[in-house]
Amino acid sequence: MTSTMFRIGGELTVQRLGFGAMRLPTGSAADREASTAVARRAVELGVTLFDTAYLYGGGANEELLADALHPYPDGLLVTTKVGVARSGPSGEWQLDGRPDVLRTQVEQALRRLRVERIELLQLHRIDPETPLADQLGTLRDLRSEGKLGRIGLSEVTVTELDEARKIVDIASVQNRYNLVDREHEPVLEACEAAGIAFLPWRPVAAGASGARAEVAAVAAELGATATQVALAWLLGRSPVVLPIPGTARIDHLEENLAAAHLRLSPAHRDRLDRLGR
Repeated sequence: MTSTMFRIGGELTVQRLGFGAMRLPTGSAADREASTAVARRAVELGVTLFDTAYLYGGGANEELLADALHPYPDGLLVTTKVGVARSGPSGEWQLDGRPDVLRTQVEQALRRLRVERIELLQLHRIDPETPLADQLGTLRDLRSEGKLGRIGLSEVTVTELDEARKIVDIASVQNRYNLVDREHEPVLEACEAAGIAFLPWRPVAAGASGARAEVAAVAAELGATATQVALAWLLGRSPVVLPIPGTARIDHLEENLAAAHLRLSPAHRDRLDRLGR
């Protein structure tokens, strides 16, 4: 039977099916009210892993989650990401892993999330213009200062993951991965071998999974939706996979989380596995 739990870094126990907060709107009062309702409903349904980032509204998404969920229930993990900033000549978003930028973004995230320590902090992207040792060294220093608990990466190759692990312990990797997009299969395999949490973003390919006839056929046979089939496939793909589907609607949230109870037979899994070959 597929386990529903995972211990990130061997310590943080979370439900494997989490919630990606990127899609929650933060603009108007009505938007914020609706987003708050979705986040709180996710907790009611047992979600213990929320993923956000500074990039999502320049911190507005972090503030929204804090407004909705703080004081956080015991066992709730809100992970955020740093390393992208408005650093371009016209104020556009760019990768920025300079130590002072990372430190400032972490300090701001602590304030916005209303915590003294971020239990899992992920580098949103590796900045090719800044030595990796400087980027991860800064996060390692922040961990030593008690401001971070664990460090993760996003959108990395196997080589980059190996290089990073020589500098600091890596607890998680967040790469694009789903039933019909398995470009980062080698990274998932490396994470599984090392016991590193793998958080696939875009876990249902923005509806592309349902466009595949085979996925639709399996969904019809199981009385489920294509989205549920895609998420159930991910949960069964590896015990280190922690999907983080996001939505701004409660009905879609409930549909997504119901995938944790969907069981794919070996025959169904074999049919779905072939889509990536």
